[in-house]
Amino acid sequence: MSISLNPPKWTADRKPEEFRVRKYIFDTRRTVCESFWYDEYLWPLVEDAAIWEAKSGEDVWGTELTKITNRNWEISDLALRPEMTPTVTRMIAKYQREYTKPIRRFSIANFYRNERPQRWRNREFWQCNVDLFGSELLTADIEVLQMACETMKAFWATSEQYKIYINDRRVVDHFLNSLSLDDDLRKEAVRTMDKWDKMSEQDFISTLEDKWVSVDQSKSIAQFMKHDKLLWEVSQDINLVYETLQNLWYWDFVAIKPSLMRWFDYYDGMVFEVFDLHPDNNRAMFWWWRYNGLADIFGVKDSIPAVWFAPWDEPMKLFLESWDLIPTELQQERYFVPLLEEWKEEQVLKKAQEMRSEWKRVECWIKVQNEAKAFEYAFKKWIERDNVILI
Repeated sequence: MSISLNPPKWTADRKPEEFRVRKYIFDTRRTVCESFWYDEYLWPLVEDAAIWEAKSGEDVWGTELTKITNRNWEISDLALRPEMTPTVTRMIAKYQREYTKPIRRFSIANFYRNERPQRWRNREFWQCNVDLFGSELLTADIEVLQMACETMKAFWATSEQYKIYINDRRVVDHFLNSLSLDDDLRKEAVRTMDKWDKMSEQDFISTLEDKWVSVDQSKSIAQFMKHDKLLWEVSQDINLVYETLQNLWYWDFVAIKPSLMRWFDYYDGMVFEVFDLHPDNNRAMFWWWRYNGLADIFGVKDSIPAVWFAPWDEPMKLFLESWDLIPTELQQERYFVPLLEEWKEEQVLKKAQEMRSEWKRVECWIKVQNEAKAFEYAFKKWIERDNVILI
């Protein structure tokens, strides 16, 4: 039997020249996180599937969750991680007594969702997760939002290239409660509101009516979606966040967006998204929100307030490519020390060792070759002539 050279469907190999771009993205994000004194962590590749079934959106636990079989080919209680939030909440709930609050954490890891692949994401994708636990103060939200701004700034992005939209889910919930919607209808309304930008107003109203929302209620929701007046009038937090961002010189990047929902059930505060303005992409790159009540699924009596954002690798890569923001030379300067004569082997190794102690990237050739072959090899690997060290 012949095994295919291709990776599994809807996954991708990352060759060195392509991975260098990913590494640039990862390293830049890591630098920003560490500048705010966030600590990096790791967690298991698999988790109890009940974590996502308890609190994630229907798409994640219903169709996108990839469960693992046991040795008897029976579906087990474990699943590949499709997202990070419930997992890191479990970790914090378990170890919170060991740390002084607020607890600042970040991670860069891969995930898997059995979803329909799109231009900006395969089924396997990489994501940077940033969480702040232990504070209900708005300053915590502002800090995480500032980190998002600084992340885009680190990639040299401008206000003409992206926009940060913000909304307050508490105002949305208050508005929907004023319409006397029960819990089930309110959840259906939120899911539909999250798709406002992808349909016409009439289709939006019809979709709500199909979910048993009345005609008058559907029209009221449509009016709410078209105007941000209520948000400015009711949400003191939005006003304070906007004012603070102005004082931090981010005002060109931020706008209010009533249609911004992010519909997972545990989102219960302010939300934002970083949106790519390039006409070829024109989509959200990553999101931010609060999820104060998630720890209750682990039997924790005291609620653990938390705020989070998570940029993906593929949307950022497309953003950088579309706006020509990828540095022209990501490869570090490289050196080549060929072995021209067998008796010089020890000298070659010592020279390479000396150069590596200066944090230079050095390649040695373990086979004896003449000078012409040495330069031919170096040029094929894009090593400059002056960086070929002859012994």
